[in-house]
Amino acid sequence: MATIHPIDTIMSDPNNRGGQPIIAGTSIRVIDVVASHIYRGLLPEELAVNFALDMGQVYAALAYYYQHKTDMDTKMRSDAAESQRLLTELEAQGKLIHLSTR
Repeated sequence: MATIHPIDTIMSDPNNRGGQPIIAGTSIRVIDVVASHIYRGLLPEELAVNFALDMGQVYAALAYYYQHKTDMDTKMRSDAAESQRLLTELEAQGKLIHLSTR
């Protein structure tokens, strides 16, 4: 008889980070690890160093993402749109400082 072994590395708690999936024992959101991997191109080893995680935690976060890709991609797009809205609002209020590059 086969046994399915769950990996208890990812958790959600409505009282922690708004109920978003996090890596158990940390306050690191799965979506932050995934965004660094997808948009910044960080390798799993780099994610482990940058987020102070072990490789099992990194791969659990990535596995969780791929198992819930549609929902997480929607969340990332929503977060990006909200960030852009807030930046536009700050700029309209004259509260956004643009740093020049030399």
